[in-house]
Amino acid sequence: MSIVLTEQRGAIAIVTINRPDKLNALNKVTIQSLSDTLGELERNAAIRVIILTGSGTKAFVAGADISEFADFKEEEGEQLARQGQELLFDKVENLRKPVIAAVNGFALGGGLELAMSCHFRLASHNAKMGLPEVTLGLIPGYGGTQRLPELVGKGLAMEMIMSARMLNAEEAFQAGLVNRVVEQEVLLEACIEIAEKIATNSSTAISAAIVAVNTGMRNRAEGYEAEKTAFGKAFGTDDFKEGTTAFLNKRKPQFR
Repeated sequence: MSIVLTEQRGAIAIVTINRPDKLNALNKVTIQSLSDTLGELERNAAIRVIILTGSGTKAFVAGADISEFADFKEEEGEQLARQGQELLFDKVENLRKPVIAAVNGFALGGGLELAMSCHFRLASHNAKMGLPEVTLGLIPGYGGTQRLPELVGKGLAMEMIMSARMLNAEEAFQAGLVNRVVEQEVLLEACIEIAEKIATNSSTAISAAIVAVNTGMRNRAEGYEAEKTAFGKAFGTDDFKEGTTAFLNKRKPQFR
């Protein structure tokens, strides 16, 4: 049984973490498989948007596979965090194609960190999100201490991390952690609807926007510079020519 499933619907790829008996918990093999799959999709010119979800109705990803690192020492723990961030979590955030998280149930620990590394998130009504690492004597190690404050603010992030508090779907929406909350049975279709709108726009411009936004989140001044540079470069692209020509001729653009 494959632990990562991929389905293509036109220009959209749906990637499903397929470990339902483990509530889709992340282990080294799953992280590597996800990384490989996303790398292939990024190179696939036919794919313009990626939706990431978990199998079953209970969990997006319920966390990391604790049995895999329960006996780790300090150096092994740091290496686990470094490898995971570089191999998957940072890769998702910096992917040049939009990645939408369809959070269908629990997104805890590494699961929430994976969802937060996506470019934005939709959640089902039964979703619950949190970072419970302190209950294990740990802290979030896959970017959670950095991305959660960016999304919900320092105060709520500190409370969630220190108390291991879980947010329900509505609380996550109010906090800005997810963009939209829908019934579970229509979650995937809601993501596809947004993805289809994205897929009609310039993939070149979208890639540039991802870089500019991510740069600005790390350093505001550098973000402004990245935006100016990317804006200028856009004028030399075929997509710019097609977009402006279509606008002036009062027709829809046909981006390649």
